[in-house]
Amino acid sequence: MTRSGFVIANLFRKRTRTALTLLSVIMAFLLFGLLQSITTMFDAGEDYVGATRLITQARVSFTQPLPISMLPKLEAIPGVARVQYSQWFGGLWQTNTPLVVFATDPARQRDVYPEYVMGDEQWANFARIRTSMIAGRQMADQYGWKVGQKVPISSNIYPQKNNSKSWEFDLVGIFDGKDEDTQKRTGQAFINYAYFDEANLFGRGRVNFYILKLTDSTRAAEVARTIDTMFENSPDETKTQTEKEFNVGFIKQIGDIGLIVRWILFAVFFTLLLVVGNTMAQSVRERIPELAVLKTLGFSDGSVLGFVLAEALALCLFGGLVGMVLATLAGAGVGRATGNQFQLAVDWRVWLIGVAAMLLMSLAVGVLPALRARRLKIVDALAGR
Repeated sequence: MTRSGFVIANLFRKRTRTALTLLSVIMAFLLFGLLQSITTMFDAGEDYVGATRLITQARVSFTQPLPISMLPKLEAIPGVARVQYSQWFGGLWQTNTPLVVFATDPARQRDVYPEYVMGDEQWANFARIRTSMIAGRQMADQYGWKVGQKVPISSNIYPQKNNSKSWEFDLVGIFDGKDEDTQKRTGQAFINYAYFDEANLFGRGRVNFYILKLTDSTRAAEVARTIDTMFENSPDETKTQTEKEFNVGFIKQIGDIGLIVRWILFAVFFTLLLVVGNTMAQSVRERIPELAVLKTLGFSDGSVLGFVLAEALALCLFGGLVGMVLATLAGAGVGRATGNQFQLAVDWRVWLIGVAAMLLMSLAVGVLPALRARRLKIVDALAGR
C-alpha cells in the first residue's frame, strides 16, 4: 500500500463520521465562497477604466430626489453625449411579487441603452402612449405578459393623486438584449416618466438619478469630477460614479454588508474548527496502538506526524474544493436568477483565499493530534497507558 492509500484508508475507517465531517467542510466552504464573493464585490473601489456610462445621484443617497432642472446642465458638460433620467417605481405584481420597474423617458432610454433592442413601432408606441410600459424578455416570459395587454401593478411607494396605489399600464413592447450578456439583464420594466410624473401624488419634476452616456470612455473620471464640482455646496450636491459602483451602493443601503459577512464567516469557521478538530483528535486516540506498531516497524516520529497532518489536509482540501466548486455554480445561478442584476462571481481572488483557508485549517486541526502521535512512546502505547 502506498503512503497516500494508507492516509485515505485511515480517513474512511469510520465512514459515517468522515462523511458527516466532509459534509460540514463542504457546506462551510460553500458558504465561504458565496459570502466572500459578496465581500470582494463590496470592497472593490470605483474603476472608471472603460466606463461608457456614469450614474449621478444625490450625494447623501439615491433615495433623495434631484430636480429635473439639472438636465440641461448635465447635457452641456463636455464628454457627455446623452443624458437619461430615471425614477425608481418598484411595484408589486399580483400577490405581493416585487418587480424592478423604473420611470424613464422613452427616447432617451433608447439612446442611452442601445444594447436593449425592440422594434421601431414599439419604441414609437412607448413614446406616444402616456400609460405605456415596456418589459424585458425575462420579465415578460416569467409572468406571461403579451404586447397589447393591460398590466395592473400596485406601488408600495407612490400613490396616484386619487390616493390609489393601484396603477395600470399598457404593455406596448418587449425588449431583448443584443447579446447573451445583455439578455441576462432583461428582468426589469420601464414606464413612461411623463405619465408617472403627472399622475403621482408626490409632486412633479424630481428624479432619483441621471444616467450619462459618454462620448469617450477615457474621460469618465474627468466627467465625474466636473459634475460633482459643479453642484458642490448647492442644495442638490451630487455623487457621480460608474454603473457598477452604483449597483453596489444600491445594495449597501440595507447596512454594512461587509461587516455582516465577516461575522458570519467567523462563526462558520469557528464551528468548523471544533467539528473537524474533534474528528481528528478522536481518530488519533482510537489508533494509538496502531501508531505504536508503525514506529515499531521503523517509521520515524516525523513520518507518523506527517501521516496525521496528511489526513487533516486531505479532509479539509477535498471538502473545501467541493464546496468551492458548488459555490461557483451557485454564484452563476444567482446571476441568472436575478437577470444579472446581482452578479455573484466566485472569481480567482475568492478561490485564492479559499485555498489559503483550507491549508490554514488543515494545520489548525491537525497539528495537535500530529504532535501527540509524534511524542507517542511505543511501550506506553502498547501497554494502553
